[in-house]
Amino acid sequence: MQARKSDLYARDLTEARWVKSTRSPYRELCVEVADIGGGAVAIRDSDNTDLPALRFTADEWAAFRDGVRDGEFG
Repeated sequence: MQARKSDLYARDLTEARWVKSTRSPYRELCVEVADIGGGAVAIRDSDNTDLPALRFTADEWAAFRDGVRDGEFG
């Protein structure tokens, strides 16, 4: 069962392991992604980590990831 959106925003991210894409040509102007459990992810601005992170359910993240792979955003 997937977490509800409100549950994702209730999760503490202080111990999250943030990673940047190795494919981005602009590593200093990038977003960071953290696995927050159950396939859900959090995304934040790597240049301004004090801003709140966005959080996505496993289904939302899969739809975005698949859209990128299929060239929907190109």
